[in-house]
Amino acid sequence: MKKEFLQSGFFKFISNKYVIAILLFALWIIFGDENSIVSHIQSKKQLNELKQQKEYYQERIASDKQKLQDLNRGNEELEKFAREQYHMSKPDEDVFVIVEEE
Repeated sequence: MKKEFLQSGFFKFISNKYVIAILLFALWIIFGDENSIVSHIQSKKQLNELKQQKEYYQERIASDKQKLQDLNRGNEELEKFAREQYHMSKPDEDVFVIVEEE
């Protein structure tokens, strides 16, 4: 059985020095090099995550700019914001906060 395997065409192909060199080179390119395919895939994944974060923060910046423009419109808008966000009231008013439970 062992002798038949050593004489088979597949073993002769695999034991060829050029095939061994190509296989070692391919393994080095895939796993060993600093610019390997594995690190390239990881970098691409990280780039996609950073692009998503960039979109999120751009949306947040736009909404914050809108809030800032609303607050700069006048004292009425500033007072409305303070009442809604920080539950502030005038001295003769009472504030009731209703919390809805889910």
